[in-house]
Amino acid sequence: MILKKGHQATCFCERSINNILNRLGYYLKKILKTKPLKKIPQTDAIFENVASKHALAQANPRILRISIDVKAKVKIGNLSRGGYSRTLNAPQADDHDQRWDAVLVPLGIKEINTDDLYFIFGNSKETSDFILDALELWWALRQFNTNDYDLLMIDLDNGKPVASNTKLFIKRIVAFAQKINLPIQLVYYPPYHSKYNPIERVWAALENYWKPLILDTVEHTLKIAQKMAYKGINPIVQFIDKVYQKGVKVAFKEFKELENFVIRNPILPLWDVLILPNHSA
Repeated sequence: MILKKGHQATCFCERSINNILNRLGYYLKKILKTKPLKKIPQTDAIFENVASKHALAQANPRILRISIDVKAKVKIGNLSRGGYSRTLNAPQADDHDQRWDAVLVPLGIKEINTDDLYFIFGNSKETSDFILDALELWWALRQFNTNDYDLLMIDLDNGKPVASNTKLFIKRIVAFAQKINLPIQLVYYPPYHSKYNPIERVWAALENYWKPLILDTVEHTLKIAQKMAYKGINPIVQFIDKVYQKGVKVAFKEFKELENFVIRNPILPLWDVLILPNHSA
């Protein structure tokens, strides 16, 4: 800094500078993940369809609506997750996150009608079979009376395991509709916009809850997940101990036959799909 004769330099400490910047509105801010990577031509139409379906469900108590999604895999071991906890002595994790004992795949189910939550953890791969096994487990635990509902509506993203053009998923979701004897409305969010799926907010709450903790064993992780609360509600937590294989094939002929149980929106055939328990012909 160049000072004219007679001027005296003024030194500010870091705290004073921070206070001045705060008063001017320059607070410390975290980069927000709010800008989607891109839109597809159907994005606006898909959102309109989502809003229409949700309004229908809100007006009709005989529609059971849920939101589902699979969270990123969770490494189990004596690992730091980067969080902070108010304790006398900080928990001690391994100095290098290079070894772990297991990897869990969490599937979340949020019931929109009741706000009830279900976390179903697997120890294998994220596949259509895992997701439908989890849905069947959720349905069995809830013991719904199908006479109380005319439709099961599922909010979901367009990930490969649940995409409406994934043959194995269609095979399993048709079988699920037949098992519960209810039509199933699949309501997809547009690509790159899955953050609007209600279950995503639950995942954020879970991550904040267990970020300061060490998920050292599968059993401990499940107990921690049970204690998390979202809107004052603790989730029901289940574990599926089963090996799932990727690349399970469904013959094209069988898939064409399954399409007899599927009604697709002619404008949004991949994003608005009704699964029937009985043959549509």
